[in-house]
Amino acid sequence: MWYHKPAINEELLQSLPNLKVVASSGVGIDHLDLKLLSSYGVKVANTPFIVSTDTADLGMALMLASSRRVVEGHEMAVSPDTEYFPADWLGVEVSGATLGIVGMGTIGYKVAERAKAFEMKILYHNRNQRKKEEESAVGAAYCKKIDDLLQQSDFVLLAVSLTPQTRKLIGKRELELMKPTAILINISRGLVVDQDALVEALENKVIRAAALDVTYPEPLPRDHPLLKLKNVIITPHIGSATKKTRWVMMEEMAESIEAGLAGLPVPREVL
Repeated sequence: MWYHKPAINEELLQSLPNLKVVASSGVGIDHLDLKLLSSYGVKVANTPFIVSTDTADLGMALMLASSRRVVEGHEMAVSPDTEYFPADWLGVEVSGATLGIVGMGTIGYKVAERAKAFEMKILYHNRNQRKKEEESAVGAAYCKKIDDLLQQSDFVLLAVSLTPQTRKLIGKRELELMKPTAILINISRGLVVDQDALVEALENKVIRAAALDVTYPEPLPRDHPLLKLKNVIITPHIGSATKKTRWVMMEEMAESIEAGLAGLPVPREVL
């Protein structure tokens, strides 16, 4: 499967009685019905670890681009109407700011490692608290309640898997808990955020800005209000989109398929 295609439904499974394994690119499995696949005796594999470094890099890129208004600055610099650069055109600092990471899995932790180099204060909210030595290595403090993280953070970065529990995890209430100067960064899944509530928050300056690598749907309809706002950066779901990583993803998928066909243990099997 690449970009969630082909769709794996009961009709397809019934038409493929000898199917042994489904190999899906990337880390997310929210597009797969694992119970349905298991009922047909089909194993599932993904590529969870290879994507984490590039996705963490993109998270930092979005944080920097949104805080320093890189996209707006580029548009100003190349505009045929620009006659001078205004002295009061300012961004906000990243170094020394507070970063709240929602979802401290492999990707979230790699973001924290990068943020440490920017001397950021790092908070995180996760289902389970990490080991003390892991927290100490990046200088991260655990927030058992997401509300505490939202209220304190200058940047809130989402790196959770999409599950029934995280669907629209960030809605109107959560956005209103954030600082009016805060920036929301989403490198997880579009459905983790209530987009209607986000549009309202951005229009009314409940938060400063948003930087999104993911939306729902993808791409957004061309008349979607998020596409018209100056305080939004949207990239086309490119968290893992580097040549090396995509090549390794293909290799790992092929490896899982070969193992499944040979009746061997499937590397990176989703259980």
